[in-house]
Amino acid sequence: MRDIRRITLIGRGAATAARSWDASYRARNRIIFVDSFAILTGALHHASQDVERLVIDGAATESQFLDLLTTLPANFAGDVLFVNSDERAFLSMTCRSGGRLLYAMLPADVKFYLEAQRLITKESIAA
Repeated sequence: MRDIRRITLIGRGAATAARSWDASYRARNRIIFVDSFAILTGALHHASQDVERLVIDGAATESQFLDLLTTLPANFAGDVLFVNSDERAFLSMTCRSGGRLLYAMLPADVKFYLEAQRLITKESIAA
């Protein structure tokens, strides 16, 4: 049976902190993990119509992230989240005028974004 969910491509660095990714079949997003930034960009250029977002989690430098933004396929309208090893992050999103916006994010913002997109499971709150 073909999986028709939109894809979230996640590039993780070797020293990246573990996250509670929801890669189960019941998850809203189909998560595909890649171990290399080059594979991540290649996959995006190959199947950009099926990719909803990219998450670069410690798998690239700020310079590589900016280079990626300048070479995104024209038909890719998804988010691009970049998180470096210090947990500093940037989110690139499309805007109504057709361009892209870039937001700086704190670690709490990254956690909120990942939870809101249902990419990670919410931490249980102790009673």
